[in-house]
Amino acid sequence: MKKDLPPNIVEDVYIAVVLESESPTSRHWNVYLINQKEEPIKNVLISSKGYGIKDEREVKTSVLRHFIGDVDASEFALVEAIDEQVFGLTNEYLLSYYIGRTIYDKKFIFLPESIVDSNLIRIPVINKPGILIGI
Repeated sequence: MKKDLPPNIVEDVYIAVVLESESPTSRHWNVYLINQKEEPIKNVLISSKGYGIKDEREVKTSVLRHFIGDVDASEFALVEAIDEQVFGLTNEYLLSYYIGRTIYDKKFIFLPESIVDSNLIRIPVINKPGILIGI
């Protein structure tokens, strides 16, 4: 069954949480898909959810599904806005896309408290500070 399927490994496609802007009172964050392949990816679908423990009780966010469509080579696409209140949770993104007739899937996980200032880097292609998963 599953062992008979080819190992369709996702490479050169990333999920990033990017700091878009900040003021003395707030920060605005977005989640992006980055395609650093030399070919477009088609029919991109991303499901996102958050889960974990906050204030000593179990918390789960709603599952959100985003149809992104096609993302050209060396381009990026906005997935969703993300609130700082969920940074203390595990934030999970399940990505599916096609190249030709082959489907690719990968789960990207931002662990609790991984989205912090000390982990910020300059995100390629977008050229803003953020946290990158998938390298």
